[in-house]
Amino acid sequence: MTDNRTGHSAAFTAPTRRGRRIVRRWAVSLLIGSLLLGGVAACGDSPPDPEPTATRLAAALTSGKLAKVRFSNVTRAAAAQQLATATEAMGGLRPTVRVRDVEQGDGDSRTATLAVAWDVDRTEKDWTYRTTARLRLDGEVWKVRWSPALLHPDLTRARRLVLRRDSPQRAEILGAGGSVLVTNRPVRRIGIDKTKVDAASAAGSATRLARLVDVDADGFAGRVAAAGPKAFIEAITLREKDAGPILDRIAAINGAVALASEAPLAPTRDFARPVLGTVGAATAEIIGKSDGRVRAGDLAGLTGLQQRYDDQLRGIPGTTVEMTAVQQPTATPSTSGTTEGQSSPEPVVLYRSEQTPGTALQTTLHEGHQRAAENALAHVGPPSALVAIQPSSGDVLAAASGPGGKGYSTATVGRYPPGSTFKVVTSLALLRSGLTPATAVRCTSSIVADGKRFKNYDDYPSSALGRIPLRTAIANSCNTALIDRRDDVAQADLSTAAASLGLGVDHDLGLPAFLGSVPREAGGTEHAASMIGQGKVLASPLAMAAVAASVARGETVVPRLLADQAAEPPSSTLTQAEARDLQGLMRGVVEVGSGRFLRDLPGRPISAKTGTAEFGSQTPPRTHGWMIAIRGDLAVAVFVEDAVSGSRTAGPVLERFLRSVRG
Repeated sequence: MTDNRTGHSAAFTAPTRRGRRIVRRWAVSLLIGSLLLGGVAACGDSPPDPEPTATRLAAALTSGKLAKVRFSNVTRAAAAQQLATATEAMGGLRPTVRVRDVEQGDGDSRTATLAVAWDVDRTEKDWTYRTTARLRLDGEVWKVRWSPALLHPDLTRARRLVLRRDSPQRAEILGAGGSVLVTNRPVRRIGIDKTKVDAASAAGSATRLARLVDVDADGFAGRVAAAGPKAFIEAITLREKDAGPILDRIAAINGAVALASEAPLAPTRDFARPVLGTVGAATAEIIGKSDGRVRAGDLAGLTGLQQRYDDQLRGIPGTTVEMTAVQQPTATPSTSGTTEGQSSPEPVVLYRSEQTPGTALQTTLHEGHQRAAENALAHVGPPSALVAIQPSSGDVLAAASGPGGKGYSTATVGRYPPGSTFKVVTSLALLRSGLTPATAVRCTSSIVADGKRFKNYDDYPSSALGRIPLRTAIANSCNTALIDRRDDVAQADLSTAAASLGLGVDHDLGLPAFLGSVPREAGGTEHAASMIGQGKVLASPLAMAAVAASVARGETVVPRLLADQAAEPPSSTLTQAEARDLQGLMRGVVEVGSGRFLRDLPGRPISAKTGTAEFGSQTPPRTHGWMIAIRGDLAVAVFVEDAVSGSRTAGPVLERFLRSVRG
């Protein structure tokens, strides 16, 4: 049958409208499907970004922890072991690794360039270089081809990095005139050498040696037992002259040795020890706080100036990084006489920096004055101190703390009521209120202030009671006369007068120091006590030496211990006229008062002030003994914590010192 309109057979008749819609939907679906298939194919041609993998690798090499990195050729455990072997001799240092770039390209491999930096010393310069990492796509994951060369391009499994440090000699601490106070001096390092004693005898030897050199026997024996078979375990380091008398007894102990060495030391064991400080093996705390500057085995300042200025004195070690062979188990010699499988190439130097010597620390301490101060205190039982200052410069010439303080820096950080030595401050406040040295004041045997009774010291001379000139009251240290004048001087006036004499001034001396405290507000009984240097008035021997120095110089003296320090005096300063009156009052103490025992000392005339301050709750109360003095260009303060009185206890110490030094 033929369609007259098209000439086609009836079997090929044109589709109906509904049929045409079905055909169109099928064609569209086919097109969309083709596009989706093409899209999937296109996505499959673009691998994931390799940069995150390179970044994780850089972070892992920095931290030493490889848990977030996938490797294509080894397990993480194997890679971690090789990394640890390569860095175990770097003294705990870790590199900082960053991704420089990742190679762009097609296919399943990439190359990442890594920038590596090691902060090997305290200088601004780092050891830097670049390495490359091969990345390969495994399915949808980039993996890293592990090699020790990721850490350094020349590393292999048979080599490792080794850090060596060459520490410079520690710089000296100098005193006045450039004298050497602390320098390397001969010592003996005394301990047990375990290569010289069998294991069964080591503990007994350690105990005998510990008892000989007076260290904890059980603790030392424990350290010896815990140490390796080739270790040297040090018990103590002694100066050569101190070790000399016991060297034969040390040699008689099986395994005990006394190794000759040097250590930075002062002239004597106790010479200005709390001020200068000590040097020893760096503690874990020091190492932890040093930000890598100090490492295990280093010497470091432990106390005093040695600790405060450790960076300056220690200098910067020279640093060498070598690549050496990894130590392998001993191999069996072959028949040819060589050792098979063993290769020990010469170390290769990868980085080197020269050492920078430390810089000497210049102090103002005068060796002769410091020795004289320590000799004067040598037989004082309670905590004690003597500080000497040169008024013209403010230089601290001596800052000695007696043996009773057991290493405490009584001289510089002690906090004690200054007692009657503070009457120099009170006198200045009274002079500023209108009194003169000739003004009559009332000295009675006792006085009541707001319900509290104050009295003079027990052997106060009766001839100095009644209405007497201010100069006589100061010469004999009358408490009641000054308390009676408490309404003429406000507490703030006392505080201001103290600052004019350098007491209570805030100043960094270069090491911990207390320069006194006088409250600006106090009423009633407390204000009355302040008039005689008690109550809440506190001072150190250093602070009271500054008071004496200010009187001598005629202007406020702020002490200095380091030669390069420059201190601006406080705004409330002393006038020359005020200083002359105070000098006269202190001279009267020696001429006719409680300091008469100093009157006949050779040399220039001496001015002084004695002081006794009650403390504690005993009946009768215990007392501190004080004395301050001026002779020429020298100002001195002496303190004894538990004393009979200033003149009887501190006085003899002052006298011994002044007889030993020029003036």
